[in-house]
Amino acid sequence: MSIQQPQSSIPTAVEPPGPNHNRLGSSGTSPTTTTTTMDDGGHVGSSDDLEAEQQHLNGGAEKPRLPRLSVENLPELDQVPTLMSPRVNTMNPFRPVRRSVEIDDYFTGPRDTQKHSKWPIFMQMHGSILPKMILPLFGVGAWTTMLTVINFKVTNLGIHNILLTVLGFVVGLGLSFRSSTAYERYSEGRKYWSSLLLACQTLGRVYWVHAKEREGELGKKDVLAKLTALNLLVAFAVSLKHRLRFEPYTCYDDISHLVAHLDTFAKRATEEEPDKTLKALQGPGFFKSVGEYIGVSFAASNPRKMIKKASRPLGNLPLEILSYLATYTDELIAEGQLPVPMQQTLAYNNMSILNDVLVGTDRVLSTPLPIAYAIAIAQITWVYILLLPFQLLPTLNWITIPATIAAAYIILGLLFIGREIENPFGRDVNDLPLESYCAQIAADMDIIASRKKMTTNADWIENIENKPLWPLSNSGWHVWMNRGEESIREAVSQKLESNFETRKERDKLQAERSVLERVRSKVTACNV
Repeated sequence: MSIQQPQSSIPTAVEPPGPNHNRLGSSGTSPTTTTTTMDDGGHVGSSDDLEAEQQHLNGGAEKPRLPRLSVENLPELDQVPTLMSPRVNTMNPFRPVRRSVEIDDYFTGPRDTQKHSKWPIFMQMHGSILPKMILPLFGVGAWTTMLTVINFKVTNLGIHNILLTVLGFVVGLGLSFRSSTAYERYSEGRKYWSSLLLACQTLGRVYWVHAKEREGELGKKDVLAKLTALNLLVAFAVSLKHRLRFEPYTCYDDISHLVAHLDTFAKRATEEEPDKTLKALQGPGFFKSVGEYIGVSFAASNPRKMIKKASRPLGNLPLEILSYLATYTDELIAEGQLPVPMQQTLAYNNMSILNDVLVGTDRVLSTPLPIAYAIAIAQITWVYILLLPFQLLPTLNWITIPATIAAAYIILGLLFIGREIENPFGRDVNDLPLESYCAQIAADMDIIASRKKMTTNADWIENIENKPLWPLSNSGWHVWMNRGEESIREAVSQKLESNFETRKERDKLQAERSVLERVRSKVTACNV
C-alpha cells in the first residue's frame, strides 16, 4: 500500500533547440501550442483537463502555477523554472519564518534564542515553570485554608517548628540532587550536539574541499555526489532529532526530501502505513495540549506510542544514513579522490564521532534519574509542604495561608524545573532548540559548498587589497613584493613592538581626552 498523492503537472522532456533554431517559428509569430502533461502513472493528458481537476481538488481556488513552456519559446535550460527549481515550489524547512508573534509561539517551545525580551528576568513568563504550578499551588492553598479555619474554629492544630528544621534539610538535599542531575543531562545533551556540529563541518570540508574532482563528465558527477553527501550530513542531524523525539517516520517536511532516495526501514514503514503516518503528523487536540501545558499528568501522552503501534520494523534512520556516508567515503578512497592518508583518517574519525553522538544522545534519553529516586524526592517534598501549615499556624495565624503558598512556589519550582529539563530533547520551552541546531548545520553545509575548490591560492594571496603586515603597514601585497626579504622579516619583527607602542599611545590619548572633557564640563558649569 502506498500513500496516494494528487497528480502533478510535469512538463514532458523535449530536445533543446539547436543554435539555428527559430524560436518564433517560420512566420515570425508565436504559434499556438498545447502543453502536454503527465501524471504519476505515466498517462499523458491535456492541460485543460488537468487544470479542471486541480481546481476541483483545491476546492475551486485558483492555485499558482508555473509559467507555460513551449518548444518554440524555450528559454535557456538553466533558466527554466521546473518542479525541481529552488524557491519556486519548495519551501526551505530550515529557513526561519519571520512573522508576527502568535499565542502558540508563547506557550510552546523550544524557545527561540534569537528573540530578545526587554522585561526583567523575574517578570518573564515565557519559559517559566509557573503554568505547571497553577494546579498544585491551588491545591496547597485550599489545603492550608482548610487547616487554618479548623485551627481557629474547631481545635488547635499547631505543632512545634522543630520538624520544620529537620525536614527542611532533607528536602533541600533531595532537591539539590534532583536539580544537579537534571542539569547534568541537559548540559551533556548540548555537548553531544556541539560534537555533531563539529563533525558535520569537518566531514563537509573533507568531502567538498579535500576530495578531488575528476575531469569532464565525471567532474559533474563528482559535484552532484558531493552535494548529496552534504545533504546526508544534514539528514543525519534531522533524523537524530526525530529519533530523540520518538518520531520514527520520514513524512516530516525537514526530512522527507533528504532521504527519499535512500532505501531505509523508516521509508518503507512510511509508505506501507499511511494511516499511522498521518497520525504522526497530527498534533494533540486543544484540551490535551492545555492539559499538558499546565502539567496534568493524565493528559500527557506516551511519547513512544508511534513506535509501540508500528506493525513493521522502523529501523534506525541515523545509523542507516551513517552507513551510506561510510560507503561514499570508501568509494572516494578507492577511486583515488581522497589520496592523503591524514584526510582519510579525518573522515573516518569524524564518522566515528557521529556514531558516538548517536549512542550518547540515546544514552541521555533512555537513562533518566532512577525511578526510586524520583518518587522518593517527590514524596518527601510533598510531605514537607503538607506539614508546613501545622508548623506555621502558632506563629503566623491567618498569614499562614499566603506564607505556605509562597513556600510551596519556591520548593515545587525547583522540583518541576528538574523534571522538565531531565529530557533536553523534547518540545518544552526549556528544552534544547534542536531545530535551530539542524538549521545551523544545513546553513554550514551551504556555506562550504557555495564556493568551488581553488586549485591555486594566488587569487586571494596576491590580491591588491591583501595587506600582509597590517596594522604595521597599510601597503598591499605588490608593494612588499618589490622589497627584499630582509626588509619583510625586519618589519615582521617590529610588528609586535609597534603594536605595543601604538596601544600605549592610544591609551595615553584617551586619558588626556577624558581629563579635557572633565575640565570642559566644569568650565561650562561655572559659566552657567
